[in-house]
Amino acid sequence: MIYLQLFLTFFEIGLFTFGGGYAMIALIREKTLAFGWLAESELLNMVAVAESTPGPIAVNMATFVGSAQGGILGSLLATLGVVLPSFLIILLISALIRNFLKYKGVKAFLGGVRPCVVALILATAMTMLLRILLGITTLRGGFAPDVRALILFGILVSVAFVFKKVRKKKPSPLAMILLSAGLGMFLYSI
Repeated sequence: MIYLQLFLTFFEIGLFTFGGGYAMIALIREKTLAFGWLAESELLNMVAVAESTPGPIAVNMATFVGSAQGGILGSLLATLGVVLPSFLIILLISALIRNFLKYKGVKAFLGGVRPCVVALILATAMTMLLRILLGITTLRGGFAPDVRALILFGILVSVAFVFKKVRKKKPSPLAMILLSAGLGMFLYSI
């Protein structure tokens, strides 16, 4: 039954992924591709949409995948599955917070988890970079760069660099998302 599978899969993702939504992308990718729920290109599009819409990226992706597989009920169950473990853990931690962080074991656990989270985020970012910009899907796969994506990426990096030099601060993420959407509509329509 797809509904139970969606709930259990996203419950597992929520339970075993530390470090927030970006760290969950790698496991969401693995599970959705393994179950055949999404193709690689669909997943990359969902990451882009989930990143540019309000709310946590993992919750947005769970909602999108659930909706694609099981409609409204599927989206509700996948979303509930991904947030329930965190909710229960935070509920437990909040009851014990005063005494929780003083233990060396807890500090050691968190110290060990942090590098893993960074590695997961970097690995996912590199996979997406290689796939989207350079068209590399496997080590033996061919090299098929997307010229429009490279141009778009170059423009966005340049705008961010110039903005930071002129204004002495980073550009607004919303402005960059809107700029990239406009440039994408222009570049991919020609």
